[in-house]
Amino acid sequence: MSKPKHSPVSLFFEGAKDTFPLVVGAIPFGIIFGTLADTAGLSFGATMGMSLFVFAGASQFVSMSLLASGTAWPMIVLTTFVVNLRHLLYSASMVPFYKKLNPLWKMILAFGLTDETFAVAVSRYNQEDGVQGKHYYNLGSIVFMYLNWNLCTFIGLTAGKTFPEISRWGLDFAMPATFIGIVIPYLISKPMWASVITAGTVSILAGGLPHKMGLILAALAGVMVGMVCEKVFSEKKEKI
Repeated sequence: MSKPKHSPVSLFFEGAKDTFPLVVGAIPFGIIFGTLADTAGLSFGATMGMSLFVFAGASQFVSMSLLASGTAWPMIVLTTFVVNLRHLLYSASMVPFYKKLNPLWKMILAFGLTDETFAVAVSRYNQEDGVQGKHYYNLGSIVFMYLNWNLCTFIGLTAGKTFPEISRWGLDFAMPATFIGIVIPYLISKPMWASVITAGTVSILAGGLPHKMGLILAALAGVMVGMVCEKVFSEKKEKI
């Protein structure tokens, strides 16, 4: 029996379809961002510009709150940089799949490498099914997430004014739930569990620190513990 052919178009829409559950989780998050950005004093253009050119939900929320509190720009840059350090790990995982693509493809896929798209795309790339052109699948996931995020930001900026108390409706539970759904399937080793538990614990204990420093400490602690555990368990395997 011959294998079914996968055209670029079919792979594109397959990627979009598989990303749908995560898109649903991002909808309230995007609307709340647009609503809060307006109340925090960001202009319509600046808010839409962040979603169009930054396209990083967690960093946008962090930078928005820091801007609203009058934090100096070097601290904003440092904080958002640390918050996004996890993307270095995502990028390292994607290098084997991207290395044969031309520079334009690499730039597009790198720009759209969000948590949700990474979770969907890396799973598809790792399927040993002989399908060629999986970067179109990756692109479908990115485009769907990108359009959804910007549309929701726009809705928050416009219709969000009709619901000034929307941030108190509890809709923001959707994004943490989405992140949990993304993370859990990849907790397949002790270093991964150690990293997640450490980062979660530190984020809770240091949650009251100013300028979102708790996020920085949590991210650094999680990465360091994960690296140390990986080295320790690798050495133990070599000795066996």
